[in-house]
Amino acid sequence: MHYLADTDALVADGTLTADQARIIQRHSRQAMVSLSINTLLCAGIIAAAFGFIFWLANALAVAITGALFLGIGVLILRSGNDLYRMFGNAAALIGGGMLAGGATIELIDKYPSGFAVPALIIIGALAVVISAYAFRRGTKTRFVTGSVLLMGGAMHLVGMYYGMGEADLNGWPVPLSHLYTTALIIAAGTFINVRAITALAIMPFAQMLDTSTYYFHAAYVFYSPESTLSILQLTVLIFVCIWVLRTQPERIGRHAGILAIMAFIVANLCALVGSLWGDVVGSSWWAPTYDYGDQTWEEYQDALTAFRATTLVISEHAYAILWAIALAASAFWAAHKNRRGLFNAAMTFGGIHAYTQMFETFYDEPLAYVIGGLAAIPLAWGLWRLNDIFRDADEPAAA
Repeated sequence: MHYLADTDALVADGTLTADQARIIQRHSRQAMVSLSINTLLCAGIIAAAFGFIFWLANALAVAITGALFLGIGVLILRSGNDLYRMFGNAAALIGGGMLAGGATIELIDKYPSGFAVPALIIIGALAVVISAYAFRRGTKTRFVTGSVLLMGGAMHLVGMYYGMGEADLNGWPVPLSHLYTTALIIAAGTFINVRAITALAIMPFAQMLDTSTYYFHAAYVFYSPESTLSILQLTVLIFVCIWVLRTQPERIGRHAGILAIMAFIVANLCALVGSLWGDVVGSSWWAPTYDYGDQTWEEYQDALTAFRATTLVISEHAYAILWAIALAASAFWAAHKNRRGLFNAAMTFGGIHAYTQMFETFYDEPLAYVIGGLAAIPLAWGLWRLNDIFRDADEPAAA
């Protein structure tokens, strides 16, 4: 919801009637109940599909069982009986999950070199295209076709990343692949209109500066050795999302909003790292590396010192101050613009920042508390006056 309202208070002051308040409350309950039911249903489908795959542990048995589940689910859905639609969706998706997951595991296990990679990429892409067409055409089967679209996209991406791992790719192909994955997830989430999927796009996007730490069997989803560069990258994404919020229809804007919140959270995680250890900007990309056998340790240290003298070095204390200023400004802007998600994130990280600095930096500096506390008073007054100016500017002119 864009705005929160106390319906009892609105009824008491005459803004809403009792019937209007009950309608708002009923819609709110329905939205929460639907969310909880769909979450439970999706978790059960995923657990059952992968449980069957590993329990049967045979490609033919998995394929037959998956096809049976899929066929039963389609028959239930085609019957048009709304009472049993949930069972039809569950059966169809368990079958589809078994076919997609089983095929992926079988290809990687039995054909690891050569055939598995193009097969996964092509099959996944075809599944995405076909299910997207079916999603557009149908209305009663959108839950199934949208889920199959996500399964196909997952197969496509698994094939791509598995191929990169087999080829041991490093350097620029890695961040470019993460950018491609980000765009694909955003497109899928927006197309089927599920913001939880769009939010997942932050995972590959946050990995773009992982500096060749990619390997197939694990992923440091929010890891980046470049705090400052990652913050700049995520800040660009936040501004792009805000622009989309202001210029595009509400349906697209809601996806941009959730992605902006996720980018803001990860940027603050990077700032937390910087406030603890500082940052030598670009060190993981451009700093000299130790060449075993061709240089001594002293020579390497000299080269490293020369690099640090020519690049931007931000101390942890400067990071802590800049982060505090950015959090205060973000919280004020989000409050004024009624961006509740960004506001909550800013306030949360403000508490984390204060708690961290309390024990890391100022635990034995009581004067720092005095200075900080006294400085907060005129800052709060200035923000209050600024809010009055903005509020007056938003008020319609008198007739």
